[in-house]
Amino acid sequence: MIRVEEVLMSEEDHVFDALVIGAGQAGLAAGYHLTGRKLRFAILESAGRVGDQWRSRWDSLRLFTPAQHDGLPGLPFPAGRNTFPAKEEVAAYLEGYAEHFNLPVRTDTHVTTVRRMDDGFDVATDSGTLRARNIIVAAGANTLPRIPAASKDINPGISQLHSSQYRRPTDLPEGDVLVVGAGTSGAEIARELAATHRTFIAGRPTPHIPDPVLRYAGDAYWRFIHSALTTGSPAGRKVAANFHKRGAPLIRISVKDLDRAGVVRLPRLSGTMDGQPTFDGDTSASAETVGVRTLIWATGYRASLGWIEGLPVTEGGWPVTRRGVVPELPGLYFAGMPFQYALTSGLIGGVDRDAAFVVGHLARATGLPGQKLSAGKEE
Repeated sequence: MIRVEEVLMSEEDHVFDALVIGAGQAGLAAGYHLTGRKLRFAILESAGRVGDQWRSRWDSLRLFTPAQHDGLPGLPFPAGRNTFPAKEEVAAYLEGYAEHFNLPVRTDTHVTTVRRMDDGFDVATDSGTLRARNIIVAAGANTLPRIPAASKDINPGISQLHSSQYRRPTDLPEGDVLVVGAGTSGAEIARELAATHRTFIAGRPTPHIPDPVLRYAGDAYWRFIHSALTTGSPAGRKVAANFHKRGAPLIRISVKDLDRAGVVRLPRLSGTMDGQPTFDGDTSASAETVGVRTLIWATGYRASLGWIEGLPVTEGGWPVTRRGVVPELPGLYFAGMPFQYALTSGLIGGVDRDAAFVVGHLARATGLPGQKLSAGKEE
């Protein structure tokens, strides 16, 4: 794999056409399209290896979308149709993708500040400052765990961890477990834990996509969430308005699966009393969970973008963009954000369109050379 040191020019005032921050699926897709335009760029990755973000997730994690919809542009995912790749397969695919297309990734490079200048951007990293005409932020949505304020009032005798810290059931102490958050991640963790621990799950589950839909009409379903549920359609805008509040639908697991596994379902966590969790309108549930030894917050993530100076953000901290373009900071782009354009924007198989769009806008806005790739459909 090419490293940034191998593509840097010797002049101290070297300026990249673009710097991509993050070598996850969105950053690699952006790199693919930048390569097609023959632009001078580099991809900065804070981890030691491409794919490390996936390697650090819980052991049994599998993608929630079938393999045929998990490929990046130019290289299909190497797994059978209607199979759900494991996290190690995803990590290996991403690392292999960067090598296959010889993308200029610099690992172990943490970006600390992005600052808009008159003629581009200064990008401060822990190994020096780089300059670029354009920036594509592809650092991903899973940056900072979102943990409710009630966590600070939980009894110190209850061990707390976020789902991003969970690895396997044997890591937890003996005793009951409460999982807060009934999305797909929380539901899968709760079902796994139920085999070895008495397990509760608190929260209102998101709607479940029936297994037959994915098995027999998976391609049609993908077309629906990829092409119909977009910010360009009334239905898509309605879904997008509540997306950060409710999250994605349950896939490959349902509340019936939790019931069969013996997971005790509880209402939404409302707070604490005397160090114990309390739940919406159900005092019996609060009493039932007394004695819980471990609490897992499967409550998602929040954006962490304060390192980009002058970035306009929503009330929830997400960047204000138009399909990934930041009008207030010309030359700044995003790729891979949740519902950036469609319900699939944050998924591996959905980042290609958004990456192609922002790279195309970047090239047109700055008058940079290069022809778009046929794979880079700019819708």
